[in-house]
Amino acid sequence: MNPGSVIAEIDILVGNNTLIDPDVYQLWLEGYSAKDAAAAIHKNQGMKESEIPLELLTSDVVDHYRTLQMLEQLLHSPVHLAEQWTFQLMPQTQEMLIEKYYDFNNTVVREFLGKKLSSRNRKDLDDVSERTGVDIKSCRRQFDNIKRVYKVIEELPGSLVKNIRTHFLLPEDLARKYAAVVYITHNRFETGKKKLHYLSLDDFIFCASDMLSSWSCKCQGGKNDESELEVDKDFLHNLREMKVLLDKDHLDKLREDITFSLWNRVSNHTMQDIDSNFKSLIRMFVHIASGLNHSKELKDFFVDLVEKIIEPCRSARWTLEELQAFMDAFTKCPQTVAFSHDPQLNDAWVRYISTLSKCVCRLYAH
Repeated sequence: MNPGSVIAEIDILVGNNTLIDPDVYQLWLEGYSAKDAAAAIHKNQGMKESEIPLELLTSDVVDHYRTLQMLEQLLHSPVHLAEQWTFQLMPQTQEMLIEKYYDFNNTVVREFLGKKLSSRNRKDLDDVSERTGVDIKSCRRQFDNIKRVYKVIEELPGSLVKNIRTHFLLPEDLARKYAAVVYITHNRFETGKKKLHYLSLDDFIFCASDMLSSWSCKCQGGKNDESELEVDKDFLHNLREMKVLLDKDHLDKLREDITFSLWNRVSNHTMQDIDSNFKSLIRMFVHIASGLNHSKELKDFFVDLVEKIIEPCRSARWTLEELQAFMDAFTKCPQTVAFSHDPQLNDAWVRYISTLSKCVCRLYAH
């Protein structure tokens, strides 16, 4: 055989991975211009001009920004980012891009928490940017991300967290935060009143997460599947029956049981305060429970907690431990007093008061 006629078989693999510098990406997310981002990197990394000239670094950052601007449309639908072939991205790079893009600044989101995600409120983000010191581009991205997540999952039945993870590929912790923020947004909870200003976004997320877990409908599989954004209708119906606790016989027995339960757990001063205001306390808990059936009262849930529970207990100088003991007693005692023959009502009461207790104690601790 003529050696010159032999054709060698060569396997060729062409790689074209898109490389994303996390530092450049973070500065892009924060709203830096390419020039300012390059200057910040040059300064922070202590580069000398003899190593990497600023002009060369700026050119590289500009290229990065160009790529990121093209990727942004795909980031609006992370599932498409994972499926596309235009940009060859390693799985860990995709995860980093999505998580950082959808991450949010607690201070920024706290500013518009509970407000309608309207064009008018988006225009007010200039004020949010000024108050928080966060660039307007970043504020708009965070606002738009929450609105985007809400629009996709608002009509979907089943678990909010699962739906968010499925459609936006977010990590568990971040998906749970979005679920809580979207829940507050959907139900238009009042969070902006002056007496609520001391509460952080984490406080609201804590409460909303427990409300989602305890008060939303968990019965899936039928044609009437409900989104977790809605409070369980059967639960709300049962809450209307809590007025039975206001019957005189029940009030007297409840007072006796709760007093016994709190013996040696609260100070004499606090015990006297509970005894003198017992009927008002019961009426207040029942009123908040029945009010959850009405959008206006549901919207004012956090205002009611502060005005009707937090502020009076602070004025009476209750300790957090005393408040926790009282709420614990109030969770358990009605079972033997009013709900012994109606386990369904007792279950509804425990669902209601357990979450209320966690929210009250969280808000009282600050």
